Amino acid sequence: MYEREADELDRMINPESIDHYLETGCVPADEIAVVSNGAALHPDRHRTAGRTDPAKLRSLYEDGHTIRLGNLQRVVPFLADVSRGIQRETGFSNYLHAFVTPPGRQGLRHHWDQQMAVIVQIAGIKRWQLWRPMFPSPMRAYQESFRVWDPDFIPQWEAAGPDLEVDLWPGQSLLLPRGWVHNPHTLDAKARSIHLTFAIRERTPLWVAEKLVAGAIEMDIFRRVILPGEITGQQLPQRVRDVCRALVEHLAGLDVDDFARSLLRAAVSEKEYST
Repeated sequence: MYEREADELDRMINPESIDHYLETGCVPADEIAVVSNGAALHPDRHRTAGRTDPAKLRSLYEDGHTIRLGNLQRVVPFLADVSRGIQRETGFSNYLHAFVTPPGRQGLRHHWDQQMAVIVQIAGIKRWQLWRPMFPSPMRAYQESFRVWDPDFIPQWEAAGPDLEVDLWPGQSLLLPRGWVHNPHTLDAKARSIHLTFAIRERTPLWVAEKLVAGAIEMDIFRRVILPGEITGQQLPQRVRDVCRALVEHLAGLDVDDFARSLLRAAVSEKEYST
């Protein structure tokens, strides 16, 4: 982020503005999570009649829970501009969460994410204990933490100690690579922590492959019905060979330069991508 944009981020997103979002209830209830020591509360704990209840949020925070305000780029116009700017510059779609943690407390515990993140500390001090990835390049549908979780992971990490430990102060940021295990907690028993997480959905070769295959829908052979008997009978291996052959022909006839141009348009405009 350029220096001017960083200065504007400091001016627009600060403890007072975050408090304002908490107190007004303007962040949609579905985008709020309440967490303490790795356990999330049922959403109805911070809702009344299905909507965000600021009084309940305040009470839960005072009881020691971290409040996560999710997808602020959908709520705050300035952050929508920041999000679009990141995507235009990198080709990566992204989203933004804010975490407000009471003094001396912890919200999320050890876990890893399936996308890169940029952490920006707004208030207080947060300590980030970091471990190298257990699984290389996790994705949402492959080796995401909850899919391969083992209760023995945390004792193993704690016994070995972190590979890296970083204390983030207001105005500092941390680039957290995809797959790195992290265990963040507030360092000061008298001051709360507020930080922003810019989750960056990195593009992968699988994304290119998905786009390549998606274009096959324009060919009639890929839209034909495979009959039930061809699925449950002896003909399925041959149908698979037929599709493989047609797919190779589809890719061989592709105008790579034209496809790359369409891929760039998608990269800088599409908001969702399941890394």
